[in-house]
Amino acid sequence: MNKKVIFICLVLIMICGFYYFSTATEGISVAVYKVAKGEVKASVSNTRVGTIKACRRAYLAPSTGGNVAKLFVQEGDKVRQQQLLLQVWNEDLKAQLKLQQAQVKANKATAKQVCELAAGAARDARRLIRLKKVDHIISEEQVDRASTRARAESSACLASRAVIEVAQANLATVEQAIERTLVRAPFDGTVAEINAELGEYVTPSPPGIPTLPPIDLLDISCLTVSAPIDEVDAPQIKLGMPACVSLDAFVRPRCSGKVTRIAPYVLEKEKQARTVEVEITLTKAEDLVNLLPGYSADIEVLIAQHASTLRVPTEAVLENNRVLLVTKDGLLVEQAFTAGLENWNFIEVIAGLSVGETIVLSVGRDGVEEGAYVLEEK
Repeated sequence: MNKKVIFICLVLIMICGFYYFSTATEGISVAVYKVAKGEVKASVSNTRVGTIKACRRAYLAPSTGGNVAKLFVQEGDKVRQQQLLLQVWNEDLKAQLKLQQAQVKANKATAKQVCELAAGAARDARRLIRLKKVDHIISEEQVDRASTRARAESSACLASRAVIEVAQANLATVEQAIERTLVRAPFDGTVAEINAELGEYVTPSPPGIPTLPPIDLLDISCLTVSAPIDEVDAPQIKLGMPACVSLDAFVRPRCSGKVTRIAPYVLEKEKQARTVEVEITLTKAEDLVNLLPGYSADIEVLIAQHASTLRVPTEAVLENNRVLLVTKDGLLVEQAFTAGLENWNFIEVIAGLSVGETIVLSVGRDGVEEGAYVLEEK
């Protein structure tokens, strides 16, 4: 009986040894990558979703309150700069305007009369002065009275002209008061929304009390994408850097973007990472097609790009820039390298690896470590 037990144990040991050596000889199956040259880009993306914005947007309201008398546009209308959009009731001001215009006209007529009299008095004074010098029949008193009258009439002429200036200033004041009842387009654009009806009372928003503007005007001839960038990544971004814009509403990314603004401050919001607002402007007309202000968007700013450089997949890289190199006989050897540009897909190799060397991609599999034998997956 003891010999039988011993025999069974020997058989089991032989089976286990055979399995061990056969497994060691075959090695672990792994996915590999041949080190080669290719493109590597370093880029920075937004931390939270960005927004498509019109390059200009104005919430328009009259400078003075009143009832809407006329609406000259509808939602969706395209307007030109200084085009009249809305008018509140101003008939009282128009009546004052007519009054001031009439006042200016009357003052001009009065000034003309007074100045003609002043010119006549000046001529009379000059004649008397000549007669006194020639015939000595004109007394000094007559000359003095004529000269005094001429000066007085001249002053009256100046005063009447000043009255005209006062009337014209009053006229300009009324004209400006009328202009305050009008809403004009500050730039070429599209009427996005109208929040007023005929007869409705509208007024500018009081301080600290936001109200809907009567007219919302957009300039969509150019669009920008505003998105927050983490404060750690923000120092790498410079004005003019190229950028791509991706939108949930469209499949194709739009890569004609340029960095046109970097906020001069860091946004500090409770329970959120601190970020810097960055604006991207799309420069190609085809990239603006079908875009609407308010779309959500993501940005990717290109920091640097190397078109043909040695690279390895990011998934193959271990901590401290190490890879598992596969030798000719299938043995795994750790190899450190000097990294350059990197992104989610590839890391540039500055030194430490050569073209054609084989590295392991599936570094997370059990048993894949330095000193193990592996087989390449077909």
